[in-house]
Amino acid sequence: MDIRTPPDQLDTTLEDGRPSREDAEAAIRTLIRWAGDDADREGVRDTPARVARAYEDFFRGYGEDPEAILSRTFEETEGYDEMVLLRDIRVESHCEHHMVPIIGVAHVAYLPNRRVVGISKLARVVDAYARRLQIQEKLTAQIANTINEVLQPRGVAVVIEAGHECMSTRGVHKPGVSMVTSRMLGAFRDDPSTRREFLAMIQGRRCTGFET
Repeated sequence: MDIRTPPDQLDTTLEDGRPSREDAEAAIRTLIRWAGDDADREGVRDTPARVARAYEDFFRGYGEDPEAILSRTFEETEGYDEMVLLRDIRVESHCEHHMVPIIGVAHVAYLPNRRVVGISKLARVVDAYARRLQIQEKLTAQIANTINEVLQPRGVAVVIEAGHECMSTRGVHKPGVSMVTSRMLGAFRDDPSTRREFLAMIQGRRCTGFET
């Protein structure tokens, strides 16, 4: 760094094009002042650094490759070809419109086609996409499409149930409302009995709106 360069003229952009940590913390201080508070008072003096660290966790999905997560599979299944289902995977995401939390659960199932994947990998794929700015519809489709493309199973089903704080803490102020989205591929889309079995397993037939 050239020490003769004025600080306000330094290029603090990272190699991948993102602003630097210093830029992020400066932006957070600006938001604190814009909200009407004193960014230098004791209670919020360290808030910009804490928020930046929190954002690294909230949005760590941008640094993960969901396809790579699913790349290691196993063939030694003794011919198992029935449904593999992971229920109640915790979903923590943020609405891309207001940057407030989306909190809920995902249910992910697939019908193996000779190969299976470690169940923790399904949860990691959910997390990799959820830890980004999202809308629930896109999140649901991304999870299902990636599993379908990488594992090439006979079918994939994903249902997400979540509450959106952009609806409960602002705007219409309707707490307690859940949004339910689904993506059915292969046998789960084409075979009503397979779809019913999946829905019965995840919610005790509460999700009747998806049955045919």
